[in-house]
Amino acid sequence: MSIKNLFNKQKPVISFEVFPPNKNFTKEKLISVTAELAKLNPDFISVTYGAGGTNKSGTIEISSHIKNNLNIEVMSHLTCIGSKKEHIISYINEVKKHNIKNILALRGDIPQGNDESIYDLGDYRYSSDLIKDLKDDGNFSIGAAFYPETHFESNDIQDLIHLKRKVDLGADFLVSQIFFDNNKFFNFIEQAQKLDINVPLCAGIMPVTSVSQVKRITSLCKSSIPKKLEKILDKYGDNPESMQKAGFIYATEQIIELLANDVPGIHLYAMNKSEVAKEIMKNIDFIR
Repeated sequence: MSIKNLFNKQKPVISFEVFPPNKNFTKEKLISVTAELAKLNPDFISVTYGAGGTNKSGTIEISSHIKNNLNIEVMSHLTCIGSKKEHIISYINEVKKHNIKNILALRGDIPQGNDESIYDLGDYRYSSDLIKDLKDDGNFSIGAAFYPETHFESNDIQDLIHLKRKVDLGADFLVSQIFFDNNKFFNFIEQAQKLDINVPLCAGIMPVTSVSQVKRITSLCKSSIPKKLEKILDKYGDNPESMQKAGFIYATEQIIELLANDVPGIHLYAMNKSEVAKEIMKNIDFIR
């Protein structure tokens, strides 16, 4: 099923995100994790894709397993920075062979050791360029990303204009980067609607389980830490068990408020931890 059609149902779309196997996380372990996630009956699971195409085979393999063995809808990520068009076409054709119908189209981060000259090596500068090619192909439901606090390489209006272009070129739905302040998300939706960005905007939520995790995420995504979460980190950050429980509660409260305000989808960044998804799903089961 196309993910865009999931939003026609009269209930919120709930999804999880995993990353493909790497040297620290084996394929066998990930297969086990996805089996546990499937038991939670998500609407779909997304599988990430490394910058510059690293581990692309792992993305396809795990995506195919989720779709064809677990019978859960899947969304494969695809980044385009530094890529030639023939590489992207080859990847798209490979994805089709595995009956994968949904792609999250991303520019991708500039790989370590490179600078913006990497753009000159490929045929794509923005994710909107990739979205156009996917739309022209005609076989995919296309997702795109957005930053509720604006992209760290753009200002507010630039980010909204880029997002509008993604939608105009064919993005069917949007998935947010991680955020911890719902007011930032609500404000972004309000601004997006003023530009007639009317496709579903899904909220990307990551339960905080440690102080180091928050520091890593805020450095990557530039997500702000609201006072409420700051106090939780100060109070429970030195106690791993308490911090995890408090983090689950904070994320649950975020999700409840988002759904109460008719946000159409929740995208849970599970980070290959089925226990995180289980805890959150248990907490929100009464409102699904």
